[in-house]
Amino acid sequence: MSALARRLWIAVGAALVLTAVLVFVSGRGATARVAVADVTRENLSSMVSSNGKVEPVSPASFRAGFPAFVERVNAVEGQQVKRGQLLYSLDDTETRAQLAEARAELASEEESLRVAKAGGQAGQLAKAAADLEKAKASRDQLRRDNDALGKLVAQKAATAQELEQNRVALTQAEAEVQSLEKVKQAAEKQAQLDEGRVALLVEHARAQVQDLEAKAASTHRTAPMDGTLYSLPIRAGDFVKAGDPLAEMADLHHVRIRAFIDEPELGQIAVGQPVEIFWDAHPDRVWAGKTEVLPKQVVNRGTRSVGELLCSVTNDRLDLLPNTTVDVRIQVGERPNVLAVPRGAVYIEGKKRFVFRVENDRINRRDIQVGVANPTIIEVLSGLKEGDVVALPGDVSLKENLRIRAVRPE
Repeated sequence: MSALARRLWIAVGAALVLTAVLVFVSGRGATARVAVADVTRENLSSMVSSNGKVEPVSPASFRAGFPAFVERVNAVEGQQVKRGQLLYSLDDTETRAQLAEARAELASEEESLRVAKAGGQAGQLAKAAADLEKAKASRDQLRRDNDALGKLVAQKAATAQELEQNRVALTQAEAEVQSLEKVKQAAEKQAQLDEGRVALLVEHARAQVQDLEAKAASTHRTAPMDGTLYSLPIRAGDFVKAGDPLAEMADLHHVRIRAFIDEPELGQIAVGQPVEIFWDAHPDRVWAGKTEVLPKQVVNRGTRSVGELLCSVTNDRLDLLPNTTVDVRIQVGERPNVLAVPRGAVYIEGKKRFVFRVENDRINRRDIQVGVANPTIIEVLSGLKEGDVVALPGDVSLKENLRIRAVRPE
């Protein structure tokens, strides 16, 4: 081989070596650092997460029934109160005066009703009855005289003129009896009408007394049960209008959560499912409960379409307060020993689900079938096996056959 040929082969070999080095260096520079996770078996609890509002189960609310000044406040907001304990007092001076006047009016109307039931005014009825009896006695006497005169006329012991005069007097007497009977009947009918009218007046007066008694009683409000006085917006000297809220209380050992469940997740909800409640004010606390009343309709809440689910929650420490906004987590399923991957590793394309499986420092798309899920992991029904490794999303855009350097999150 000539010297020229040897130099040519040496040059070609050097070029090939240089190309290989450049390819190797180039390949190493293009390797992306990607976080990965193992496909493992786990006990998976499927959760539905949402927000909700705390409500008392059987609250007692008090509002002003009429305009008044607050005279005294005998409790403080947040206090545990006992049944029968005085909460507040309103000025009832005017109400007590009105009540006394109404009671006097009721007594007067009840006396009028008693008189009406007895047939009307006693003097008038007595006079009408006496006049009628007197007229009847006179008529009966004239009837007897008429019979006697008839016999005497037949015996020629009395004249026909005397008999006629008696008959005229008898006719007048009978007419007077009829007239007085009508007078008595009219008086009795009027008495009946008066009884009905007066009875209505009595009912009206009695209702007014009861209303004023209720108003008077509401000025000194006591607790109807043992519980927490969680709202007391009044202070001594305040002026309140009819309908203004005065106090709210309830037994807060058990509360209700009104959870707002997004429409697509309503099909997973059933009665009796375990519930966990989280509140930012107590990040170290978790309250336990269960679903109780399923939504009856879907309503708009801001930009969401939700069903309002009622949950019963135990609140033994009384630190979960009414009207607060909380996070709600509902356990809708429990799957033991399922194949699972981090939820972030699963991509969605239409109705398909897929992951990027790691193999020989490269990633390849793998379609999978999924089952139940919770906020962090999701069940894999097919497409992967235990021990497989999948890529997690990060700064690098994942694509088919991408060379990676696998990094396991600490």
